[in-house]
Amino acid sequence: MPHPSTRRFVLAMMGLAVAAAAAPVIPAQAEGPDPKSIVVAFYRMAFEQHRVKEAFDRHVGPHYIQHNPMVPDGAEATIGFLSERFRKNPQATNAIKRVIADGDLVALHVLSTSGPGDRGRAIVDIFRVADGKIVEHWDVIQTVPETAANPNTMF
Repeated sequence: MPHPSTRRFVLAMMGLAVAAAAAPVIPAQAEGPDPKSIVVAFYRMAFEQHRVKEAFDRHVGPHYIQHNPMVPDGAEATIGFLSERFRKNPQATNAIKRVIADGDLVALHVLSTSGPGDRGRAIVDIFRVADGKIVEHWDVIQTVPETAANPNTMF
């Protein structure tokens, strides 16, 4: 018959093994900021503060794919497009209403206006993040109508 302390030790080890097997597996966190934080920081700097070049330099990768058919491909072309837009319209605002993240994709639901009195546009911007940088962008834009067929707002 085993010594009582040996028996207690074996029982304790068996208990630990059962507890370890039942414990949920928590994946290791990736180093650095998550895609949601990267995209929100970029958007606030570029679209709310109008610091477009700085936002791109800090948060966008060297190979930036643009899917908006009105904007040329690449970071430099997009910087030029947005900088000119905000130069011509410094009162433009973009307010983030919702943020949805799924892996490397982040979607922002945004109210964009050109200034006071503008009903604005409802925008969904979708960004893909790779290696801590924004590398791709899609958007869907819809004018906020004067009247609607239902009492719900677009936001």
